[in-house]
Amino acid sequence: MSNWRPASNADVAVERAAMLARTRLYFDNENVLAVDTPALSPSAPTDPHIASMAIDQSAYLHTSPEFYMKRLLADGYPDIYTICRVFRDGENGRQHLPEFTMIEWYRLAMNLDAIIDDTLQLIAFVLERTKLASNASRRDYCNCFVDELQIDSRTASIQELADVVAADQQLRRSLGDDRDAWLDLIMATKIVPQFSTSSLTVVRHYPASQAALARNCPRDSRLADRFEVYYGEIELANGYVELRDVTELVRRMDNDLEIRRKFGLPTVPRDKHLIAAMDAGLPECAGVALGFERLHMVAAGVNDIRKLVSFA
Repeated sequence: MSNWRPASNADVAVERAAMLARTRLYFDNENVLAVDTPALSPSAPTDPHIASMAIDQSAYLHTSPEFYMKRLLADGYPDIYTICRVFRDGENGRQHLPEFTMIEWYRLAMNLDAIIDDTLQLIAFVLERTKLASNASRRDYCNCFVDELQIDSRTASIQELADVVAADQQLRRSLGDDRDAWLDLIMATKIVPQFSTSSLTVVRHYPASQAALARNCPRDSRLADRFEVYYGEIELANGYVELRDVTELVRRMDNDLEIRRKFGLPTVPRDKHLIAAMDAGLPECAGVALGFERLHMVAAGVNDIRKLVSFA
């Protein structure tokens, strides 16, 4: 057998270890507590864009430590972080792995600008490129569409959105009237490729329909207090000021499950423990999930994530 060798050499492991050490040092300097969470859960995220790996009818490998970490916060924990392996079904490619390393953290009483600052500072610290934080471009989601394509993402018709990507009839039938699907496609194919390949770009204030578990923006309920950080076309981090309204949480979960049924996706059980924790009271906080191997791609200057893991 000739394929027993690892996908990367020891030099890659040395660089990875140093980056992980700097990640922990950053959080130590910020007095953020390291925590551990289970990789197995009796429930799974309802988000239709995330595919969980089921072990059996009662256990799922986690796609993120988010739900467990929010339970810790509801019980009175301070700022927390974890570095863990997570699992997502069907993800494989130059920027995707079915098993990868996630850095996830939560900061109490931080607004959107503050958690963006925190994320940029962490990235710059781990990469040892201080100016990345101060030179980052911050752009509102709506303005990206106006600046790059001269269209308003909030009011453009489905026909106009389809025309932007020169969609053929098959694609038009496939996406139908799913507005967010069209916006996602345009963002991925027309807007993100325009981002600087030598600096960080922050996209903030996504549409409320793409809030995930972010709260709606207090100043404009059509928007979510959610952001993403890119380096060129590499999406590094996704974060938001957290939703704390349990009624809205359940409504979003039910809506997700309805979408899953509509498109024939696997139905997953809602996390009743998260719902109970939210009902007990999640403190004001903001959270971020960052893909560590993607950050390593930036550090190493490579365009394929599979070059940076021991076994792909």
